[in-house]
Amino acid sequence: MAETVPPTVTDAPPPASTRRERRGWYIYDWANSAFQTTVITVFLGPFLTTVAELAAGCELGADTCDGYVYPLGIKVAAGSYYPYLISLSVFLTVFVLPVIGAIADRSAHKKRLLGGAAFTGAGATIAMAFVTGDRYLLGGALFLVANISFGAAIVVYNSFLPQLGGPDERDGISSRGWALGYLGGGLLLALNLVAITLLDEGDNPQRTLDLARWSIVSAGVWWALFTLVPLRWLRERPSVAALAGGGNVVTDGFRQLAGTLREVKAYPLTLFFLLAFLVYNDGIQTVITLASQYGTEELRLEQSTLIITILLVQFLAFGGALSLGALAKRIGAWKTVLLSLVLWTGVIIGAFRLPAEAPVPFMILGAAIGLVLGGSQALSRSLFSQLIPAGKEGEYYGFYEISDKGTSWLGPLAFGLVFQLTASYRVGLVSLLIFFVVGFLLLAAVPIRRAIVAAGNTPPRVL
Repeated sequence: MAETVPPTVTDAPPPASTRRERRGWYIYDWANSAFQTTVITVFLGPFLTTVAELAAGCELGADTCDGYVYPLGIKVAAGSYYPYLISLSVFLTVFVLPVIGAIADRSAHKKRLLGGAAFTGAGATIAMAFVTGDRYLLGGALFLVANISFGAAIVVYNSFLPQLGGPDERDGISSRGWALGYLGGGLLLALNLVAITLLDEGDNPQRTLDLARWSIVSAGVWWALFTLVPLRWLRERPSVAALAGGGNVVTDGFRQLAGTLREVKAYPLTLFFLLAFLVYNDGIQTVITLASQYGTEELRLEQSTLIITILLVQFLAFGGALSLGALAKRIGAWKTVLLSLVLWTGVIIGAFRLPAEAPVPFMILGAAIGLVLGGSQALSRSLFSQLIPAGKEGEYYGFYEISDKGTSWLGPLAFGLVFQLTASYRVGLVSLLIFFVVGFLLLAAVPIRRAIVAAGNTPPRVL
């Protein structure tokens, strides 16, 4: 990696971002989306659920399992173990990610923070190679480390966005990053699909489980490898506070976070938008995270069907992200996100009505998800960048990331509780409707232009 020249304090505005720098930023989406797609969306839910079922005394390959596991002495249905793990990981990120963001704002070396978090998460993902037999506790612990590190790296990564373009450019920059991420995640998933097709033995559930484990490991390798590109191409753009230096970046970060929590009432509209995002994106992330578990456990679909559907989602989401980004240029990001939430409500209703053992309807629904998924997330990210006070990008994205990629918690918690009470994944799915309805109403109530001005920023021409 090239040497970074120590910055000096200056009143001059930061230099404009270059095409190479923006490409470096896009490529981190390509790198981390392998974890989101291969691990979170497809393999980890069924894999850890199967490992938990083995620990509960169920037979490998059994159609149903009513057994329980007892992590830390707590009685948990094997089918609820993974949703509860997601909720626990996000509970922990509530405390970790805002601190990481505050440290990033005070650091003159954000790339080091990005690399440290990314390589820690990738290492924990690669270590899933050791989750064999009934080692559900090891798998759960590694998932917690990987998912929290994933979120921490995204916080630092997102904090670069306001520095890469002006108000009228960020929707496009964010959309291109998301779109490239879907291509990267889809490509690795396609390679895993080829491997499973060639190596799987339909009558050997142990081979299927082993292939899932090594697919998870491949995502860790991919994540670590492609993270090297943004670490080389991105430029350090430290804030005024970081340039001033003179203290310990960690303790200063905690002080900055404490100060922001005291002054949070100064930006109530930013917080109101954040509340809306936390609600509706929690629903989006829960659908992404638990889709494979719903497909295997409730709809009884083959894993190959799930992978093909997720591939369909990935590649259509590439076009969907760019298309909704183009729509946002015409009607504004705020209205486009509201429209996407209406479409998400239709997706949930459609998923509830899907027949079991019918792959084609499941794939059609996956296509609908792909068209709306990327744009709703990319435009939410760029819209939020307009609402952040200058110099506090990392800190505010730390709060934002509490319900961004793979870090929802209320949705999986509701899903897990409903399943434990009803033993029905369909009923659990219906509980997610409230996240989209309430999120829509909250977002519709945000006066976006006034919120951007209140944060001290210039609104884009179209909102």
